[in-house]
Amino acid sequence: MSAPAARPRGRTRYVVAALACGGAVIAATVLMFALSGNVQYFRTVSEAVTSQDDGRFKLMGAVVPGSRRRTDDVVTFELTDGKKTVTVRHSGDTPALFEDGAPVVCEGRWGRDEAFASDRIMIKHGEEYTPPKVDAGGQGG
Repeated sequence: MSAPAARPRGRTRYVVAALACGGAVIAATVLMFALSGNVQYFRTVSEAVTSQDDGRFKLMGAVVPGSRRRTDDVVTFELTDGKKTVTVRHSGDTPALFEDGAPVVCEGRWGRDEAFASDRIMIKHGEEYTPPKVDAGGQGG
């Protein structure tokens, strides 16, 4: 009897490597599509006004002095990057450091009335920021 023909090992290695690479590409593609819905882009006021994106994004700028108005649970103010200005209508509370001239990042999307509809405001501050002192003794009587 004759010995069975040996199968070439090099061919099996190439097939396994090709399958592994194909699996990695598929996994990366699925991951990219799954995470793409969670990405929020930062836009300056000028970029946002020019692009008029439909989706949710973060808008960066400075609060125009004298533009803040509060009615019920909505704060309306102007936001600028020094080149363009946009009206922001924010629903909800504002941060303690929210004031005229403050550099802020607002999260939201364009509203129906050409204003940016925000539901979150973050104050940008540098390394020199120190939080206010809090009385650790509680309320004295």
